[in-house]
Amino acid sequence: MQHEVILPLIAYLLVVFGLSLYAMRKRTTGNFLNEYFLGSRSMGGFVLAMTLTATYISASSFIGGPGAAYKYGLGWVLLAMIQLPAVWLSLGILGKKFAILARRYNAVTLNDMLYARYQSRLLVWLASLSLLVAFIGAMTVQFIGGARLLETAAGIPYETGLLIFGISIALYTAFGGFRASVLNDTMQGLVMLIGTILLLVGIIHAAGGLHSAVEKLQHIDPKLVAPQGAEDILSPTFMASFWVLVCFGVIGLPHTAVRCISYKDSKAVHSGIIIGTIVVAILMLGMHLAGALGRAVLPELKVPDLVIPTLMVTVLPPVAAGIFLAAPMAAIMSTINAQLLQSSATIVKDLWLNLHPDQIHNEKRLKRMSSVITLVLSALLLLAAWRPPEMIIWLNLLAFGGLEAVFLWPLVLGLYWERANATGALSAMIVGAVLYAVLATLKIQYLGFHPIVPSLLLSLLAFLVGNRFGRPVMQAAAVSSVDK
Repeated sequence: MQHEVILPLIAYLLVVFGLSLYAMRKRTTGNFLNEYFLGSRSMGGFVLAMTLTATYISASSFIGGPGAAYKYGLGWVLLAMIQLPAVWLSLGILGKKFAILARRYNAVTLNDMLYARYQSRLLVWLASLSLLVAFIGAMTVQFIGGARLLETAAGIPYETGLLIFGISIALYTAFGGFRASVLNDTMQGLVMLIGTILLLVGIIHAAGGLHSAVEKLQHIDPKLVAPQGAEDILSPTFMASFWVLVCFGVIGLPHTAVRCISYKDSKAVHSGIIIGTIVVAILMLGMHLAGALGRAVLPELKVPDLVIPTLMVTVLPPVAAGIFLAAPMAAIMSTINAQLLQSSATIVKDLWLNLHPDQIHNEKRLKRMSSVITLVLSALLLLAAWRPPEMIIWLNLLAFGGLEAVFLWPLVLGLYWERANATGALSAMIVGAVLYAVLATLKIQYLGFHPIVPSLLLSLLAFLVGNRFGRPVMQAAAVSSVDK
């Protein structure tokens, strides 16, 4: 083990736990569900921007994405910048309207919003089960990314790193709740920014300058500096699919959408859009460029996902590597805690309290259940991550796509189409989920498009057709015509 790398990391984890203890003290006042899962809806603009960015940017962006850029070249860097409008789309399309509805119905989870809009228990159960299945896949990816990071950068065996990483996240999420998640996201977002910039500078210096790095890439494979990328992977259909999957479709991600119901006021949304977009631009460009140029420094890596942790210990001094190891760790931890909280909220609020509504005011039991469920989920994820695949980006995109296929149209059309009803929403969810699962499992890419594209198109068609056979929701008109 490399003690110079590990000691700064331990200090970072202590800060994380310190913020969680602060959040626990704040949690003693107010309604438990509202505080534990939403932080009493008190986020300002800067915090909103950082938590939304940190939640969206995950192991895929710090481990998998740079790994793909290492393998496919500078074309993948261009592809990654397709994600630039993600924060603007999330806050711009959901934003104010979503928050107004959430406050009107005292909604704590995304499924609270769906039930208030469509008045269908069946829809809530289907949405809850879909969310849990997809989140298990998505969180497993994050656990793998964190353990690989510790294995490569700190010399800790994969299984030991997985236990350290998983237990740390489980404890601070279980006991700190949403407020701990948001406070840590803000700190982690700043760490990500600093770490990304310094790592990129270190890589360019180690490669002998930007011009020298590009020349070395061209010598390895001319397609590494071509727009279509190595193996000609970046076709127009692939790029269009990628934009749908990691940019437009982000509107339908539950752990991103819930950030849109937990901010303080309109000013927070406006500043959050600007700050968040700038942060996403720096992180996406910096990390993917680091991965692509890293091949000029380390041309013989067999596992592309190891490029960032390997570069950290190669181009930075040990203590600096330990400090900036916190950057990808922050990206992974912030995504996991958001998804863990959403999973816990789904089980407690959407499933258990639906069966036992009389327990809504039993805060002692709710506190205990929420913490225990978070810990149990974390233990299951540790088991799932014990034997990882070589490239985690594809597993992460698979989980992303599943969530988007289920939630995108019920969310967007529920907000903006007064006549949308439960039959239409259920039809869209079922068609989207089944079609995406079949196409992704069998690796069918119709006309070269990723399964998410036909899944979302046919899901939209199913919504429109199903809506003609459903009964209007009496509350729908009132709910949709909110103040702007």
